Amino acid sequence: MKKLILVSFLFICANGFAQLLQIGPQISTNITSVDAKNFSSDHTNTGIGFAAFARVNLLLFYAQGEFGYAKNNFSVYQDGIGETEFKLAGTDATLIAGYKLIPLGKAGNVRLFVGYNWKNYSDTNSNNNLNNILFEKNNHSVLGGVGVDVWRLTFDVRYLAGLTDIDASVGEIKTGVTNLSLGFKFL
Repeated sequence: MKKLILVSFLFICANGFAQLLQIGPQISTNITSVDAKNFSSDHTNTGIGFAAFARVNLLLFYAQGEFGYAKNNFSVYQDGIGETEFKLAGTDATLIAGYKLIPLGKAGNVRLFVGYNWKNYSDTNSNNNLNNILFEKNNHSVLGGVGVDVWRLTFDVRYLAGLTDIDASVGEIKTGVTNLSLGFKFL
């Protein structure tokens, strides 16, 4: 009888822990636009990202951390010099605090969130025949967005407003990334 009670207790605790902590992979597409001073125009482009996430649920609030790899592409044009195409890729880490706006129990929920994102561009490539462009390899961003959880699937739409000028020369380029992500919760 003691073993049955112990097994029942462990099962209930494991089920409660699964509601508290959720982990899983996610894939995303990144639509990068730029705020470029000293350039006459800019063009958006898309990239892709892969990450793992861990979420801690506390009633209507939650905290989430993500770590992965992402690619961003965009281009800028400067009169008299030409177009420069940027292809940046590297480590991506995000911290999120959120509120479950419409909790639907085990069926899912609708969430609002804000957070911070740090990118370290380890692979930088700029296509410009005229000169080499220096990069700031670390990019800091603030983010906000909405998400929906249905069963074990998560879908997020977020906007990352870049705080760092990634052009280390006389120009100024700050990124703005619209991110659409799809994740799966193992727990």
